[in-house]
Amino acid sequence: MQNAMLAGGMVLTGHGGDEIDAYAALPQTDTPTAGVVLIHHMPGFDAASKEMVRRLGSWGYSAVSPNLHHRQAPGAEPDDAAAASRAAGGVPDDQLVGDVSAARDYLLGRPNSNGRTGVIGFCSGGRQTVLASCRLPFDAAVDCYGAFVLTGAPTELGMTVTPLRDELVNLRCPVLGLFGREDSHPSPDEVAELDGLLTELGKLHEFHSFSDAGHGFFAVDRPSYRYQVASEAWGLVRDFFGRHLGSPAY
Repeated sequence: MQNAMLAGGMVLTGHGGDEIDAYAALPQTDTPTAGVVLIHHMPGFDAASKEMVRRLGSWGYSAVSPNLHHRQAPGAEPDDAAAASRAAGGVPDDQLVGDVSAARDYLLGRPNSNGRTGVIGFCSGGRQTVLASCRLPFDAAVDCYGAFVLTGAPTELGMTVTPLRDELVNLRCPVLGLFGREDSHPSPDEVAELDGLLTELGKLHEFHSFSDAGHGFFAVDRPSYRYQVASEAWGLVRDFFGRHLGSPAY
């Protein structure tokens, strides 16, 4: 069947050999295609995040999203699992990199892999996308309003978040940054600082900031959703991945 896609839950062997839930959307084609790891937002491994995975699959990319909160609350509803993860201080950086690496390895092991992989993340996943791109050999990365890349998280969040300023020298791939001008985490000033720092380091990147958009403008199930902004931003994502990962299968 033309443009067929298989989507559903799966199990990944993540950091430390732990088995964790994941969600994949896999084009059913022999055409060589790239893989994309999607890092979900802090609210969790929810239906909206899985819809994003299916969007990538519908474009012709093999896509997978690991459940970063699985260890704290296996089988729990996304909000409950996210609360448990926050109570534990958030997802440790090394664990995140291990889980994302496992997802990347899975995609590279697909029979129709073209050998190229990208990563995209939202909210906390935006920061984690930057981190993963500094430590793993991705070919393209998309940071969607990632907070606390250059600064730590406020103490009231109860999470341990290490700034990534010292990691950026090791950034290994081009980055697309998508931000809202009405966001406070990251604020426009923080976005400008990150832009300047990546320029100083000679790291290939392109940033886009949207008016009438704050944090979470991609989140279709939340009041923060901005249809026109999200539609334009998805177009930028598709173009960016097409340039750096090769033409998708569909």
